[in-house]
Amino acid sequence: MLQTAGEYRATSLERGRNTMKKFGEYQLSDGRRLVLRTPRWEDLDDLLELINSVVEEEADIIVNRKVTREEEAEWLARFLTNIEKGRTIGVVAEVDGKVVGNSEVTRGAGAQSHVGFLGIIIAREYRDLGIGTRMLETLVEESRRAGLRLLVLDVYASNTRARHVYSKLGFMEAETIPGMACKKEGYTDIVRMYLKLD
Repeated sequence: MLQTAGEYRATSLERGRNTMKKFGEYQLSDGRRLVLRTPRWEDLDDLLELINSVVEEEADIIVNRKVTREEEAEWLARFLTNIEKGRTIGVVAEVDGKVVGNSEVTRGAGAQSHVGFLGIIIAREYRDLGIGTRMLETLVEESRRAGLRLLVLDVYASNTRARHVYSKLGFMEAETIPGMACKKEGYTDIVRMYLKLD
């Protein structure tokens, strides 16, 4: 059974769960330091600001409305629990002590337990600095380490920047699904991409 945000906070502090793992530190093209690590409960407010800023700019993501702090806390409690149980790989990007990117690979169930479903967001002012590429490289490496054999992601057909980055890292386009997402201006196509890990 999944915990509520309050239960997660209590048990996390009580039992010393959710210890942070650092995947790497890098210097960005603008000279600032990037830290890639697992998320932690203390990231709640940064993650809330991140998702709501990306929603506000009407970026090409599935979430299409701002979330409350309570909703984000419930999501983060589930996210951290799934990481601890090995169902999800989570990587956040931290610059100058602030979380500016979030990404995950969630393991499929049953006959798809060898498949990881990937998602990533980065704050607008931190794009084109190489953060997304570093996060994706980390997710691919950690997915291999976790025994996954295939990564799958969905990307808006109009998001040529992201599609280029995914292609650069070896992802292949499998299909375009017409009208799979609905935005203010109407229905739009989604491209499903995949990367074989073996």
